[in-house]
Amino acid sequence: MFKKEFLDNKIPVLMETAKEARSLCIGIWVKVGARYERPDKNGVSHFLEHMFFKGTVGRTAEGIAMEIDSLGGEINALTSSEYTLFYVKVLDEYINKAEDLLTDIFLNSTFPETDIEKEKSIINEEIKMVEDTPSDYVHDLFSRNVWGETGLGMSVLGQSEIIGEFKRNDLLEHIGRFYGTENIVAACSGNFREEEFMGYLNRSLGSLQRSGEKKNEPPPEFRSGLNVISKDLSEAHVCLGVKGLPYSSEDRYSMHLLNTILGSGYSSRLFQNIREKRGLAYSIHSYHASYSDAGIWVIYAGTDRKKVSEIINITMDEMRGLHETITSDELQRAKAQLKGNLILALESTSNKMTNIAKQEIYYGKYLAPDEIIRLVDSLTLDNVKDLAQRITGDDRFALTVYGPVKDEDIYPISFLGHQQG
Repeated sequence: MFKKEFLDNKIPVLMETAKEARSLCIGIWVKVGARYERPDKNGVSHFLEHMFFKGTVGRTAEGIAMEIDSLGGEINALTSSEYTLFYVKVLDEYINKAEDLLTDIFLNSTFPETDIEKEKSIINEEIKMVEDTPSDYVHDLFSRNVWGETGLGMSVLGQSEIIGEFKRNDLLEHIGRFYGTENIVAACSGNFREEEFMGYLNRSLGSLQRSGEKKNEPPPEFRSGLNVISKDLSEAHVCLGVKGLPYSSEDRYSMHLLNTILGSGYSSRLFQNIREKRGLAYSIHSYHASYSDAGIWVIYAGTDRKKVSEIINITMDEMRGLHETITSDELQRAKAQLKGNLILALESTSNKMTNIAKQEIYYGKYLAPDEIIRLVDSLTLDNVKDLAQRITGDDRFALTVYGPVKDEDIYPISFLGHQQG
């Protein structure tokens, strides 16, 4: 059962009880990520996320680790382009200890100078690990190609030379700007008593008085065009995309269905046509990335450099023809797959917590799973075809190729006559 309440300082609290569960997951969400950083501070959101676990006024970093292990639970955090999440997951009997640990880290971390210097080395290794994994790194390169050097184009991890200059005051300034009541959402899912949970949260998180800076900026501009980054790798990595939809778009479920049909799953067109029938790639899939005011629909493939152009042209032909060729059978399979994925995912208390928090952040309201299923079922073939036409109709594709290729290896590709814009 879902309920939304507010702490004394107006922070929204989303709660979804599941009495049949034996666990619970608590999350504190801050609506700030890499896209809101200054370019000369890129990576500070992620760096700060790490530093929250280096000790509080009353707990050492080792003490935090030992305490969560003794509960058999998990405490962690993650940073994206638009939010930072701190969460804890434990057995329901440990809710008070979990709340105390999570809010202590969030409110009372000390950010020791010595740990800041050590963490720089750790995050530099994390950056190297991504750069040494081309199937991951190509997505960062693609985002920069599409969104530019600022905003959504900036890496969540940041750059080593910028991180090397971070000082403790940079972390405190970031907290002062963004870690306030205007930008925080709390959420909990699992087996717990709502009144007890709210009472404790009010005594801890509800005491925060900092308001936080509201973010107000124009939507980013999607840039089409070709970007080839030559690198001596064993295979080429391709990201091809078109402008997508914001998170709260009314067409979001049509978008999910389109993506399922094109490249999500073993029965998708791209997996069948490129991998199974032609053997052109081992890895091929599509995804739709949504943000508060923008979106992008992306196809990724890893392949031999000699097959890059063929894969790109097949993919573009598939995308351009979707509005004419989607069948009723494909739509029904996509609906079944989408609904199944939704229900299976929501059997996890951590996924439930994430679901209710993201709905609050991006929709400002709650949609129950039954309502989402009803919306998916209500979509017609014409709805999905119409969206396919709108998304691919202007023929503005963005393409990033990373690996042992040069510009001339990509020709001929029919969209290259279009200028970036």
